[in-house]
Amino acid sequence: MKKNLLCALLMLLPFGAVHAEQTLTYPKKNIDVVIPKNPGGGTDTSARTVIEFARDKMPSGTMMVPVNKPAGNGITGLLEVAKARPDGYKLVMTTVELAMFPHQGKSPVTYKDFTPIATTIADPVAVVVNAKSPYNTLQEFIDAAKANPGKIKVGNSGMGAIYDLATINIEKITGTKFNRIPYNEGTGPSIAALVGEHIDAVLTTPGSVKSQVDAGILKVLGVMDEKRFPLFPDVPTFKEALNLDVNVKMRAWAVLATTAKVDDNIKKQLVDAFTEVVKTPAYQEALKKQGIMPVVITGDDAYNMMKEDDQMYGELIAETKKK
Repeated sequence: MKKNLLCALLMLLPFGAVHAEQTLTYPKKNIDVVIPKNPGGGTDTSARTVIEFARDKMPSGTMMVPVNKPAGNGITGLLEVAKARPDGYKLVMTTVELAMFPHQGKSPVTYKDFTPIATTIADPVAVVVNAKSPYNTLQEFIDAAKANPGKIKVGNSGMGAIYDLATINIEKITGTKFNRIPYNEGTGPSIAALVGEHIDAVLTTPGSVKSQVDAGILKVLGVMDEKRFPLFPDVPTFKEALNLDVNVKMRAWAVLATTAKVDDNIKKQLVDAFTEVVKTPAYQEALKKQGIMPVVITGDDAYNMMKEDDQMYGELIAETKKK
């Protein structure tokens, strides 16, 4: 259903929806865009949306062709582009797992193997509880966890995945201990378990629970970012809610990238063109309709974000291995 809605939305877009000043000149053939996730999810949706809006930046007769390659947790697709000739003819939607998998021994590639172009998703991790929960603030939730170590059940999308690591990070920062409940099928089942009151909380992105929050079924207590999330402007950051000295940042991101060491001219063309795309109001509105908040993090800024998260996850994962 979600995929069909996206297709319908894109069909309604005027062909010249993006009035390009920066047009790609290098491609003489189609550009493959590898999506290392299954069709229909947030990464797939954001990838197809951004390349659809970039289509009028391509020379006549050339296209950006999306190809889903989810095998091996997406590592197969990442490897393909990392090892490709650095000529700009293969792009890939890297995700936050790129900052985690190398430190978990799951992947031989890191952010250093890619040249970031533009970020399509950079949503913070949020603490979500049932609307019937006795916890109305993040401080109340943390206080209860301290009073009942190991008792509060927090769902995640699988042990070692981003939301599980986010729970571990909360434990580290606040001196708490939770009962971490994995739902290896993904975020959907963990949210369903929270709705059914089988667990006490879930860590996920705010957009994943917007419909349930709007319906009064769930509530968001706090976001792990340096600023409030526009989708829920009344929800405080961890720093605000817990009166911390530092920001707590954990983001579920997706960054369109190409192979490392690509020619500087090609890199500049791609970054300039996609920077215009992600700033386009029509593109941003298309993402919002899919529950994704648009961001403008491109080129070297995207590289720095990936580098920062690689360091953070490396330290966090190393600490978990000591326990």
